[in-house]
Amino acid sequence: MAVGTSWPLGLRTSINRTARSVVSTTSTVERMMAFTLITLGTLITQHRRARGLITPMIGNQLFRAGVRMVPMVCFLGMALGVLIIGQIEAILQQVGANQYSGALVVTVIIRELAPLVSGLVVFARVGTASVIELGTARALGEIEALEALGIDPIHYLVVPRVIGFTISVMGLTLYCILTALFSGYVFAFSRGLPVNPEAYLGRIVSALSWVDFPLLAAKSGLFGMITALVVSYQGLARPLRLEQLGDTTALTVVYCLVICLIVDIGFIPLYILL
Repeated sequence: MAVGTSWPLGLRTSINRTARSVVSTTSTVERMMAFTLITLGTLITQHRRARGLITPMIGNQLFRAGVRMVPMVCFLGMALGVLIIGQIEAILQQVGANQYSGALVVTVIIRELAPLVSGLVVFARVGTASVIELGTARALGEIEALEALGIDPIHYLVVPRVIGFTISVMGLTLYCILTALFSGYVFAFSRGLPVNPEAYLGRIVSALSWVDFPLLAAKSGLFGMITALVVSYQGLARPLRLEQLGDTTALTVVYCLVICLIVDIGFIPLYILL
């Protein structure tokens, strides 16, 4: 008798379900990587094609994912400044360790939270809407209509989102950082803490290194690119029925969060080594 046949039915069911989940996830990752390579190839090889059509679409995505998100990102930046920077200054002031505030602010706000918060705002407000837009277009046969007209759907629908989301998250990250630093100082000053603005900025500047700037640009840009690619893949990669859009959007949230967190963790060794 085979060993597996003596296992309890519940255990065999759990093992089978886990195996199917692993196979499905692996297959999805492979297809997503292939979709990413196709998109990057299209971006490189067709960057001069139909500029008069693609450029306004990129501008539209910059407005949707960038300009319209500035108030929300600034509000979240103020919250980060009050809740984190202000508290850091107050606690370190109590224990007489103000010299470490710059390193903490750089690590927590500039390197980690600002790009992550900006990427999540773009995904939550624009990415989920894009999943529904692209999924609806796929379900209604509009993608096939574009192909019949000789229009590459990747070049027409995905490339503008990749460029627009990438630039938007990079710009929003800068707004988030500046707002957080300003609101953190204002909060500390309003609490009567002896925080000199020159000393405050000096500690932050001294904690920064030259690698922080390219790595911050790379991280925030990758968050925007990942959001655009995951959103576009979920909306376009396979035929969808209209009733599947809700589940697809929820699944997109999971994939985007997991991939962005994995990328974020991957940057930690770079900060340590460089």
